[in-house]
Amino acid sequence: MYKSYSMELAGRTLTVDIGRVAKQANGAALMHYGDTTVLATATASKEPREGIDFFPLSVEYEEKMYAVGKIPGGFNKREGKASEHAILTSRVIDRPMRPLFPKDYRNDVTLVDMVMSVDPECNPEIPAMLGSSLATCISDIPFDGPCATTQIGLIGGEFVVNPTLAQKDISDLQLTVASTRDKVIMIEAGANEVPENQMIEAIYKAHEVNQEIIKFFDQIIAECGKEKHSYESCAVPQELFDAIKEIVPPEEMEVAVFSDDKQTRENNIAAVTDKLKEAFAEKEEWLAVLGEAVYQYQKKTVRKMILKDHKRPDGRAITQIRPLAAEVDIIPRVHGSAMFTRGQTQICTITTLAPLAEAQRIDGLDEFETSKRYMHHYNFPSYSVGETKPSRGPGRREIGHGALAERALVPVLPSVEEFPYAIRTVSETFESNGSTSQASICASTMSLEAAGVPIKKPVAGISCGLVTGDTDDDYIVLTDIQGLEDFFGDMDFKVAGTHDGITAIQMDIKIHGLTRQIVEEAIRRTKEAREYILNEVIEKCIPAPRTTVGKYAPKIIQIQIDPQKIGDVVGQRGKTINTIIERTGVKIDITDEGAVSICGVDDKNMQEAKRMVEIIASDFEQGQILTGQVVSIKEFGAFVEFAPGKEGMVHISKICKERINRVEDVLTLGDKVTVICLGKDKMGRMSFSIKDVPAEAK
Repeated sequence: MYKSYSMELAGRTLTVDIGRVAKQANGAALMHYGDTTVLATATASKEPREGIDFFPLSVEYEEKMYAVGKIPGGFNKREGKASEHAILTSRVIDRPMRPLFPKDYRNDVTLVDMVMSVDPECNPEIPAMLGSSLATCISDIPFDGPCATTQIGLIGGEFVVNPTLAQKDISDLQLTVASTRDKVIMIEAGANEVPENQMIEAIYKAHEVNQEIIKFFDQIIAECGKEKHSYESCAVPQELFDAIKEIVPPEEMEVAVFSDDKQTRENNIAAVTDKLKEAFAEKEEWLAVLGEAVYQYQKKTVRKMILKDHKRPDGRAITQIRPLAAEVDIIPRVHGSAMFTRGQTQICTITTLAPLAEAQRIDGLDEFETSKRYMHHYNFPSYSVGETKPSRGPGRREIGHGALAERALVPVLPSVEEFPYAIRTVSETFESNGSTSQASICASTMSLEAAGVPIKKPVAGISCGLVTGDTDDDYIVLTDIQGLEDFFGDMDFKVAGTHDGITAIQMDIKIHGLTRQIVEEAIRRTKEAREYILNEVIEKCIPAPRTTVGKYAPKIIQIQIDPQKIGDVVGQRGKTINTIIERTGVKIDITDEGAVSICGVDDKNMQEAKRMVEIIASDFEQGQILTGQVVSIKEFGAFVEFAPGKEGMVHISKICKERINRVEDVLTLGDKVTVICLGKDKMGRMSFSIKDVPAEAK
């Protein structure tokens, strides 16, 4: 026996089965949204993990290809590592839930959301997000939930709650909002320059829907919820804090953290830590948690300085942005490059242009997203924060930051018709002290413009932080947070956009939600800062996109041919098009609609390839002048190739004005000749002549 619960959510039925499957997990919910089915489970270890000073939560959003009736591509034919979309969805599930677990909890917790079937009308991300919250709430794992998540689209100026996959494809807004009973706890958005006021309205539209879902969850939790288990607290003993303050008074700690140089501050803290280690040398139990104690002492000091004294660690005013700098073309020979520096955060972005055939193919659950023309990749090497560790490829954080910058820039990219290129930007983190993702957006804007990509408008990004007190009204919002303010603060509210509106948002918090007043102030602050960066830095560095692509970038010629002629251009098994490519060194892409893109770096070869394609795709007309190469000689005449697979015959009587006995007396294989089309002969074949070519055309 199992219990089933249902509610109407955005015009579709959400059904939850409890106790039906996965009974050995701490909590499990089989979620049905329309015909979309997701199994959400929450499992915790029985004992805390030793030797760690953080809460070990992992979230896995698993896309099963059978859910959309596909067999996975590749040789292995089974699901491999998580797709980029799955990683990003896992992050969106993780971010609102993590703050709701106890801060001193060290048991491993794993949330798994397995997508088992997909209804195009019901996005599987929704039941996965809701399922993780519900499975944890009904489990015995300590958790201060529930939280609920809703997506909002914007089509024709109207908000759409939980848009379908088809609606998401045409929406001007893709907004995801998670809420607790009273407050917003997570925001993620990609938008087509949505104005700030409209974005706030959309956020609180989602918040209203979340409250309905939480009421539904409350009923399920009341009937099916388990009693929360007790756990071993890993909190730092109060007597240790008291002892630390006697050795290092608050005034001394303020001096240690009050510096605008990250390394100086870290050296100061290291000296404080060494002093404490020496003082507590005989107390092994205190030494084991000393690192966490010093971290919390720093945190309390920084928060007090900001909240009570309005003093930031680097001495800036609350609304002040760190020193900014920008330059372009710092890397030779690449297609475009730019560097953006904000304080001790420095990003260099390199742009690469390629034919559309280089666009990324996507093998996922969304039938409307099969390829990606613009790719943004973000790298965060250990040297950027003065550390040493081997590079193991991008982690979830790097993938998330890259996706955020990509989302911010997509709305301003030119259409394929305007700019028929695949585009890749790579943001290399040279130095990091907070908000590198937003710096990468600024650097990428300038790099794209330097590469000659005709973006519609420049985009800038900035992040706001938050320090809260004991009440909802006791808080302070910080413009342009550095690393220390991110670590010790309560919020990282990233907003990117143009002069005219928002293109991306990502909000992470460490507390149980934000009031509307805080959300509105953060969005207003980021708008002011964004305008400053655009006006005073980006547009002064590079006022507009360059009118042409760079010397080393591939050039593209586009022509249109009759779709019926595509087979002639391609040839049997690609023989014709491959011959053109081999002879000219270009790349050629042809769409099903007959749009031909010829890509290369040598204009002469590109024009030759264009000529060949046009000849192959056209029908011969009387009076047409053509140039070709003699490829075959017969007794009765010579065959001339005008383009691969496109030949015509010149009869022996049409070679010279005077009579000749043998074709070989005048022509040899490989000769370049100019001919004129005489129209069809008595047999209905096209006839060509060398001797009748007008003198001015020779």
